[in-house]
Amino acid sequence: MIVRRLRCRPRQNQHVETPCFRLMNPSLISLFAQNTTGAQFRALSRSLFLGIVVLVLATLNSPAGNHSANAQMGGMNQNAGAPQGPAERAKFSDYIHNDGGLPIVREQGDTVVLDVRVIGNRTVSTNKVLQSLQTRKGRFYSRDDLLSDIHRLNRMKAFDQVTFDTQETERGIVVTFKVHERKLISKIVFHGNQRLNDKEIAGRTGLAEGDPISEYTTESARRRLLDFYREKGFAQVSIVSFVGWEGDPGIVMFRINEGPLVRISKVEFIGNTILSNARLGKLIKSSGPIAGAINAMNVADRNKIAGDVQILESTYHNLGYLTAVAGYRSKYSDDGSRMEIVFVINEGPRFKINSIQIIGNRYITEDSIRSRLTLVPGDMYNGSVLHVDTQEIIYGYGELGFMYADIQPKTVMLDDQNAVDLIYQIEEGDQWKIGQIHVNIDGEVDAIKETVVLNMMDMYEGELLDRRKLRNARTNFGRSPLFESNPQIAEPPDIVVTPREERF
Repeated sequence: MIVRRLRCRPRQNQHVETPCFRLMNPSLISLFAQNTTGAQFRALSRSLFLGIVVLVLATLNSPAGNHSANAQMGGMNQNAGAPQGPAERAKFSDYIHNDGGLPIVREQGDTVVLDVRVIGNRTVSTNKVLQSLQTRKGRFYSRDDLLSDIHRLNRMKAFDQVTFDTQETERGIVVTFKVHERKLISKIVFHGNQRLNDKEIAGRTGLAEGDPISEYTTESARRRLLDFYREKGFAQVSIVSFVGWEGDPGIVMFRINEGPLVRISKVEFIGNTILSNARLGKLIKSSGPIAGAINAMNVADRNKIAGDVQILESTYHNLGYLTAVAGYRSKYSDDGSRMEIVFVINEGPRFKINSIQIIGNRYITEDSIRSRLTLVPGDMYNGSVLHVDTQEIIYGYGELGFMYADIQPKTVMLDDQNAVDLIYQIEEGDQWKIGQIHVNIDGEVDAIKETVVLNMMDMYEGELLDRRKLRNARTNFGRSPLFESNPQIAEPPDIVVTPREERF
C-alpha cells in the first residue's frame, strides 16, 4: 500500500489549503518476454513509484548467457510467454521436517564461572565493564569467550592495558580482569595563539575534557590545528603538543607559533605554450593581488596551492597531454608576510587515439554503439569529448530500457607512439519496461487532472523505460508552475525509481 502526500499550488484568491490524501494499493502485474532462440525469460515484476508519478516496472532480462548481441539502439523485438509458479508456498512445518527439526544450541564447557572480578579501574565503573563481557557469573567457562572479552575491553579505548587471571576451585572458576586506565583529559590549554582565539580553534582539535589521552588522538589534533591555520593563511605555523603540565598529568597543551599571515603577492606560470597565463589563472583557485591591491581573498593556503597543481595537470590531461606534469615553487618576502608562487608546467607530447575497443556488449551491436561516438581512431585524445561519448552510450542503452547500464572508459597508453588505445567496458544490466503509472496529487485535486501530469511525462504504460525521457520528465515537473516547489511548504515534485522484484 502506497501513501504519498504531494501538494499543488492553490487557486488565486484562496488562502486556506486543505491537504488531500490519496490511498493506492497498486497490484503487481506480470510482464514476460522471449529471446530470439525461444528460451523463456524469467518472469519478474518490479514496481517504480514516483514523487508525483508511480510506475510499476517489469524486467526483461534473459537468463545468464542467453543475450544475443544483435539489437540496434533505437529498437528491439519481444514475444510473450512465461512459466507458471507454484500454487502455494511450502509450509514452515515442511521446512522443519526436511531439516530434521529445530536445532538446539547448548553452551559448551563443563566448568561454571563462580565469579567475575575487575581490578584496576578507577573512573570506569565495574558494572559498565561487566556489561560488555560474555564471561559472566553462572555461565560455563569458555576460553574463546574470554579472549573475545579482552578485545572488547580494548575497543572501549578507556584502557591501555588489559590482562586476565583465572583461579580454579572445586566448585568452578574465578575470572579476574586486570585493567589499567588511560589518563583522561582534565583540561585543554592553547599557548601562543594571538590571531585566532581559543574558542575558534578548540572545536578543530576533536578533543574534549574527559576523553582518554593517547598519542594518536593528540597527534591527530595537532595535525588538524596545522591544517586549520594553513587554511587561514598562516603558511609558516608550527605547533607542538604536550601531555601533562604543572603537576596535572591530564592537561593537554598545544604550544603554537602562528608566524605571519601570508598573502600571495604574485602568481606566474612557466612552461605553458598551448594555454595562456590568463587562461590558467582563471582555472586555479589561488589568486594574486587584484588591480595591484592585496585583498583578503588571496591568503597563501598551501593545501589550495597543491590542489591548483592537480587542476593544472587534469586540464592538460583532458586536452590529450597525458604525460603532462605540474609543480610549484614559492618565495617569501623578507618579513615573511608575502609569497610569490611560480607554477612550473612540463606539457609533454599530445596523444592521439590508436584504436577503440568495446567490451561487454551482449544485447547491443558494436556498430550501433560506434555510430554514437564522436572520437574515432586517429583523432587527438580529448577528455571532454570522451565524457560526451560515454553519456551518449549510456542514453543509447537507456532508450532500450537498460536503466542501470554502466559504461567505464579506460585508456592504455602507448608511450613509444604517443598514442592510446581507448576501451569502453560495458555492464548492460537488466532491461526495464513500464508496467503501471499512478498519479498522486496532494492539495487541490480538482485544480489539475491526471492527464495533464501524464502528458508532461511523455511516458506510457507498456513501453520501455527511456532514461532520457525520465530525465526530461523530472525537469518538466520541477519547472512547472502547477506544483509547489518550495521545500519549506511542501515536498517538491519528483520521480523516484524504486524497482521491486517478485517471481511468479
